[in-house]
Amino acid sequence: MSCFTFLKVTMVIFNLLIFLCGASLLGVGIWVSLDGASFLKIFGPVSASAMQFVNVGYFLIAAGCALLVLGFLGCYGAQKESKCVLLMFFSILLIIFIAEIAAAVVALVYTSLAENLLNALVVPVIQKDYGQQSDITQVWNSTMEGLHCCGFNNYTDFELSPFYMKYQHFPSFCCKNQTDVCSAEGAQKAGVQGCFQQLLKGIHTNAAVVGGVAAGFGALELAAMVVSMYLYCQLDKA
Repeated sequence: MSCFTFLKVTMVIFNLLIFLCGASLLGVGIWVSLDGASFLKIFGPVSASAMQFVNVGYFLIAAGCALLVLGFLGCYGAQKESKCVLLMFFSILLIIFIAEIAAAVVALVYTSLAENLLNALVVPVIQKDYGQQSDITQVWNSTMEGLHCCGFNNYTDFELSPFYMKYQHFPSFCCKNQTDVCSAEGAQKAGVQGCFQQLLKGIHTNAAVVGGVAAGFGALELAAMVVSMYLYCQLDKA
């Protein structure tokens, strides 16, 4: 078997797996969008903390669709030896790779900028929906219970929320003694950290694992780009 044939078969199998993963993510995304409560029950605080920053259902649907398209292009381009499709596959993968690097730089080097951007997105949701929208309330309660945190920044995030307007106190997670009513004085005295800081601690604690997974994905993407470009260039010589 020639090198070209081997890489072609490898490319087809690899992208078929990507296509199947995309279909799975799309299915899970639709499930989460239609029945988020059951998703929270199965995956617990980890899923709840993720849902603070992105709508997991829509995110999974978008990721699933992207993987479906990417897997199809790579598989079809390699199987049919289409230069146009292979170039399209390479270009999309390159854009994704650059975007991932940019996101990693912002997250690692400009943590305060990332915090400000997330703060502008998350806090208004708390102030608008916590205590009024059951899904949002459940997500935050699961997160605060699992991570032992309070709000995005601290208890003040809840001051304008429907929950505070109705009960005139803060969620019990914002106070150390969760059996009592959590007043502003009690929450201030407890000094429970916001969930963003707790998430950062978790990421720093597991930095080696996170870095290893990210490096693995980056290596796979680079390998796929190299193989697709090799096949593209070999077709020129055919």
